[in-house]
Amino acid sequence: MTTLPGHIFINDLRLYAFHGVMPQERKVGGLFSVDLDVVVDLSAAMESDSIEDTVSYAELHEIVKRQMEIPAALLEHVACRIAKETIRRYPQILEVEVRVTKMNPPMGGDCKGAGVTIHLINK
Repeated sequence: MTTLPGHIFINDLRLYAFHGVMPQERKVGGLFSVDLDVVVDLSAAMESDSIEDTVSYAELHEIVKRQMEIPAALLEHVACRIAKETIRRYPQILEVEVRVTKMNPPMGGDCKGAGVTIHLINK
């Protein structure tokens, strides 16, 4: 049997943070949603049933939380920090996709959010 790489993910992690270009955004903060999806070989964990053979989504949560606590002007910068720290902590990750959404962006329009998605490949 051949096993293809699988995905470990966190969907719609809601965090209050202080990101934005406008000074008021960085002073008052706002609600953000983060989606994180990592591609990794899960074959060892499938057989062993051991956390040591996989990527802990609890630790992924901590990575996202720590990076979201550091204010930034651009969501691109925040998403990149999350992706790089994820790969640094788990070098066995093949790919990581991060989506950061500002839930109430100050743009004069009514929407559910605006943000960025980045996708890094670990070579």
